[in-house]
Amino acid sequence: MLSLVLAALFFAGIHLGIAGTALRGKLVAAVGLKPYMAGFSIASAGGILWLARAYDAAPYIATWGVPEWWKPAAILLMLPASLLVVIGLMTPNPTSLGQEGRLADPPKGILRVTRHPFLTGVVLWAAVHIAANGDGASLIFFGCFAVVAAAGTVSIDAKRRRQMGAAAWEPFAERTSIVPFAAILAGRNGLRWREIGPWRWAAALLAYALMLGGHAHVIGVSPFPS
Repeated sequence: MLSLVLAALFFAGIHLGIAGTALRGKLVAAVGLKPYMAGFSIASAGGILWLARAYDAAPYIATWGVPEWWKPAAILLMLPASLLVVIGLMTPNPTSLGQEGRLADPPKGILRVTRHPFLTGVVLWAAVHIAANGDGASLIFFGCFAVVAAAGTVSIDAKRRRQMGAAAWEPFAERTSIVPFAAILAGRNGLRWREIGPWRWAAALLAYALMLGGHAHVIGVSPFPS
């Protein structure tokens, strides 16, 4: 369990203590953007691998436990999580790395729902799995991803505001929201499902189907009620 805790602290530390702070700018100035990005990518991949191996080796310590009736709820909740993650990855977004120049573009598609669809999807994915497992190791493993993703939405906003200036950032932020549907419910945006595009819907639904069908074979645990 100690290895899992250290892995979680490492992964959260490099994202919340470096990528989301002024330290990133100092490192970029010292070594250059490309070397920094390469080093950070390697560190992130290593952190994920460490987390996965430590989680697999961690002892099972029951917490609240999970009844069988939760599995259907988890299956349903993983649908919006999959849609947010996959469609978010496939949608041009000024909050994404290297796409700052799109800040002047009107937010369309999934960005009308949330300006951080991928990170929001990760938070939902992690929360569903924390509830679905009900043990200490899962709380640490999935909780790490949930915290990093949730904090990332705030730190990215702050970073873009510093980089692009308030005059460029605020109009985009005003028309969008971190919390899904908040801008729409507040009347600052409208819902246009067709803008997402049928191929993005298809890719997300295919990923969801593959996740359900392959979960038992890849992860070793069936998502379906017994």
